[in-house]
Amino acid sequence: MDNDAKTLEKIDIGKIVWRQTDGSLVSCVDKLKVLSENLEEIRQVCQDALEDAVLMGCDERQIRQVLDGIVAGLENPYRQR
Repeated sequence: MDNDAKTLEKIDIGKIVWRQTDGSLVSCVDKLKVLSENLEEIRQVCQDALEDAVLMGCDERQIRQVLDGIVAGLENPYRQR
C-alpha cells in the first residue's frame, strides 16, 4: 500500500491503545471515553471543513495539507522544559 492510500484510511478511534509516557496503558474508562469523544468531534469538524472547502471549489489536496499543518502546529502546554 502506498503512502497516499495509508493517509486516506479511516482510523478506528475505538481500537487505539493509549499509552502513557512511560509506556504503561491508559486504563481509566473515563479518560478513554473523553479521548474518543474528543477525537470523534475533531474528525467531524475536519470532515465538515473538507466538505465545505471542496464545495467552494478548493483543491482537496490543499485543504488536507492545511489540516495536516494545523495538527503539526499544535503545542503541548504541559511539555517539561
